[in-house]
Amino acid sequence: MRHRTPHPRLPSLFCLNSAGASVLLTLALAAPADVHAQSVAPVSEAPADLGEVVVTARRTTPLAIARARATRTPGGASVIATADFEEEGAVILADALASAPGVVVQSFFGGDDQPRLQLRGSGLQQNPAERGVLFLQDGLPLNRADGSYVVGLIDPRQAAFIEVFRGYTANRLGATVLGGALNFVSPSGDAVQGARLRLEGGSFGHAYGSVDLGVEADDWAGFGSVSHSRRDGYRDYNGSSRTSVVLSSDHELAPGVRSRFLAGYVDNAFDVSGPLTAAMMADNPRQVSTGPVVVAGVARNPGPNVVRDQPRRETQLAWIGNRTTATRGAHAVDAAVSFVRADDSFAFPISAGVRETDGGDLNLMARYALLREGGGLPRLEVTGHYATGSADRVYALNVAGERGAVFGQGELQARVYGLNMTATLSLGDALTLAPSLSWARAERAWEDDYALAARPTVAFNPMNPAMRLPDGAVATTDTGYDRGYDEVSPSLALSWRPDDRTHVYAAVSHSFEPPSHDDLIATVNGTPNSSAGRPAPGNPGLQAEVFRTPDLKAQTSDTIEVGVRGRRGRIQLDGLVYYARVSDELLNLRDATGVSLGAINADETRHLGAEIGVSAGLTDRLDGWVSYTWQDFRFVDDPIRGDNALAGAPPHVVNAGLTLAVTPALTVGANAHWRPSRTPVDNMNTLYSDAFATLDLRLAYVFQGGVTAFVETRNVFDEVHASSTLVVDEARPDQAVYLPGDGRAVTAGLRFGF
Repeated sequence: MRHRTPHPRLPSLFCLNSAGASVLLTLALAAPADVHAQSVAPVSEAPADLGEVVVTARRTTPLAIARARATRTPGGASVIATADFEEEGAVILADALASAPGVVVQSFFGGDDQPRLQLRGSGLQQNPAERGVLFLQDGLPLNRADGSYVVGLIDPRQAAFIEVFRGYTANRLGATVLGGALNFVSPSGDAVQGARLRLEGGSFGHAYGSVDLGVEADDWAGFGSVSHSRRDGYRDYNGSSRTSVVLSSDHELAPGVRSRFLAGYVDNAFDVSGPLTAAMMADNPRQVSTGPVVVAGVARNPGPNVVRDQPRRETQLAWIGNRTTATRGAHAVDAAVSFVRADDSFAFPISAGVRETDGGDLNLMARYALLREGGGLPRLEVTGHYATGSADRVYALNVAGERGAVFGQGELQARVYGLNMTATLSLGDALTLAPSLSWARAERAWEDDYALAARPTVAFNPMNPAMRLPDGAVATTDTGYDRGYDEVSPSLALSWRPDDRTHVYAAVSHSFEPPSHDDLIATVNGTPNSSAGRPAPGNPGLQAEVFRTPDLKAQTSDTIEVGVRGRRGRIQLDGLVYYARVSDELLNLRDATGVSLGAINADETRHLGAEIGVSAGLTDRLDGWVSYTWQDFRFVDDPIRGDNALAGAPPHVVNAGLTLAVTPALTVGANAHWRPSRTPVDNMNTLYSDAFATLDLRLAYVFQGGVTAFVETRNVFDEVHASSTLVVDEARPDQAVYLPGDGRAVTAGLRFGF
């Protein structure tokens, strides 16, 4: 078995993001001149009315302002300071977002790869190109114009803090989806003041290094960060590497006029070690599947042949943008532009082949705000945006891990138009009413440029998976489409603040999520031993569809949520419950072998959940937090699936942490990750992933001179568990669907500045 560690490639292009274009408009820098970080604060967000947020710095920080805004938001909103996990080793996205209630991240292969990320079930069954969440780096949307994004491209340790907006609270940012938005905010140049270095290494060949640099002048501040990580991996064929660069430059052009330039680049590559059967995972979770075995004419243990097909992904993403904000009296105007370019190559198992996507997107935005005296959310905001993008896509055969003949090619096109109006109306000293209205139109088109009369197919003998069968061909049919979707999405929130420590709210909202290109076109009719269009490997002349282009509707939902946020003594609580009725939910189905069946619209589903976060200073030296997410997502009277639970959503997700300052220099800590109940693997609810719990322990010591050394042990008890699974429509008990989580791992490192 060949173990491959992918190496970064130089970028071939740029890729643009447009799905959440209006977000950059709402990204205003806070009013004070010393606030530079590109959060999604409205331009009126002055440091007034900070409540109980404690700021020890000499001036109000972007983090403090972001937290103050989150406490006033009538809905699901939270802020994660990355300083809270800077003494943890080998931090991945699941670790960075663990303390945010309502954010569920299920790791796939343990490194910087493609975990399943979902908020409120939006995009739950979409992978490997995800949707359902507006994904932002310094306020720049990294989603493509069709709403899709690649989740493994962000290094969370390059951020100063992470803003989380769940549900309708992201609507004012341009995200009309059920899930919400995540924004990874880099430090500003004036906050870093010099250079910071981090080095770490550990189990499974893990190595990580990063350097941050901040500079400041009278009317200018700059920040840059470079990080690189590599990993051999816990499992066979499990290597990964990622290089990430983030740059920003802030300029005060004139009193009340500020301009911010942003740029970045990331190169992410990883091996796809794939799923295992339950028996294989129990026997040796570090192995990979070698495909189904035919016994007495019956295929057993259906799943991909990772050893032969060598699935892997390599993605380069680069972005650049500017937004300029001008404020005069009670009026503020923003103008923003961003451009992103991506080069994404994914070698799937043989059933889907090699997919290469190369293109770019452009966002243009404008925003007006009528500011409120003394700070707070604007009295009125009007935001408009236009986004357009295109990408060349090529489909080629995967022939024993090598790129084979092309069987499809064309151009993907997408456009987004949007308008949002939001008002904040005071109904007295304690009551606030916030109506909002969004309109969006999304256009999707695929121009099929494949010119040959037949599409080639390839297959291997199921009885001897290394033996190639005669090649075949399927008559070419045009797969082009041109679809349009538009919707008006209103929302209304009522807030009550009985005192300055308590915030009670209720809201009703409507969401709108058009399908992405990965919903609208899929390779189908393959097997673990044959390419798309060849459902019977031994029959090269059998005619079958190679692509499926379903005429899908946009997913819409209506949500009611009620919540409370407040502090009592040492304890801080942030909790809500929600109920969403979803129409035409977009589901990406797979068969019992894991091969794509294409996307469908479920007639009606409902999403019921709770998102609760509690943090406390238990003593002067002991701090703790708990994040709990409850999810009950179900079909409603489905003719095939009845009222079954939607596959892939853990019913209960519990994360918790403790940190003890033993001395001023020595701290110890522990994190626990608990899935107390089993998770359905398939929509028919015939197969489940077991409950599990893991424990992490860490220690950090600060030496004189500011050097910090840390060591951490993950999964202390070496628990064998499935951190995630494939999501299929109807599973088999012997199917390869389980993705093993990492075993026990030790990481050590150093942090210092100069």
